[in-house]
Amino acid sequence: MSAFTVYSIPGSPFGRAVLIALEEKGAAYRLSPVAPGTFRSPEHLARHPFGRVPVLEHDGFRLYETQAILRYLDRVLPTPSLTPADSQAAATMDQAMGVNDWYLFQGVGNVIGFQRVVGPKLMGLTPDEAVIEAAMPRAHMVFAELARLLGDQRFFAGDALSLADIILVPQVAFFTETPEWSVLGEPHANLAAWLKRMEARPSLKATTWERVAEMAQAA
Repeated sequence: MSAFTVYSIPGSPFGRAVLIALEEKGAAYRLSPVAPGTFRSPEHLARHPFGRVPVLEHDGFRLYETQAILRYLDRVLPTPSLTPADSQAAATMDQAMGVNDWYLFQGVGNVIGFQRVVGPKLMGLTPDEAVIEAAMPRAHMVFAELARLLGDQRFFAGDALSLADIILVPQVAFFTETPEWSVLGEPHANLAAWLKRMEARPSLKATTWERVAEMAQAA
């Protein structure tokens, strides 16, 4: 099977999720970096009409939207499977993936993560404390629900790694770089332990912001 090409930017949690999945599958891939400030360029809009990342190319097939990409990879690279065979466990996985996109990222990650990490690191911006404070009630609710969904399981869909863990972990890990982690993540012992287990995996070590930046420079 030919290699996969991933269009993304170092630091993108959605892009990282795709790279983690490819690493878990042991698949060959190439990172094609998208430069900051070029998301609305004609070249990138031809790949992604909404001007976002990641985008996957494989054998002349192009696909955007992270959940779609992850499910595609799990179909074309069936071993190891990242979708539970049990219907209820698979539905739980789907639910957690939806929580990631609609509640953890929207209004929480794209606010606090941007203000604390992306803006200062990539754009030299000063965090807007009022904007962060306004996002905190929703953030507390989301992290509490993630902890509830995880419960005493090792992973979000049971005893085995699934796509839910892969899409959630880059978003959750972003918060460890913020002072808000001490009140959002650390109080939930099960969530903090899950993150520690995930970050010990080779796929996470291979896809840190620094490692992806090195890939981008070598591309």
